[in-house]
Amino acid sequence: MLTTNGTPLSINNGVTPSINPGATQQSKLHADGNAPSYSMNGANAQTVNAAYVAYNDGYNNALPQPSQLDLNGVTPSQYLNNLPQ
Repeated sequence: MLTTNGTPLSINNGVTPSINPGATQQSKLHADGNAPSYSMNGANAQTVNAAYVAYNDGYNNALPQPSQLDLNGVTPSQYLNNLPQ
């Protein structure tokens, strides 16, 4: 019934929603080890914001601010390259 009649309680009326652009490896939201990232220093803000607002989850969320951690401009190492021993 959901897919045929719809409901005001569902954004996609039972259809699987599109993948959130910020949850893909192409996202500029978080560091990939090779490029600056929005979450660390605000880089690529325009690209990140465009992808962020394109995702329709039914909420009007503001883009989170970049981290305030001070790493003196150094990108942190990736966790997968520095696993606990």
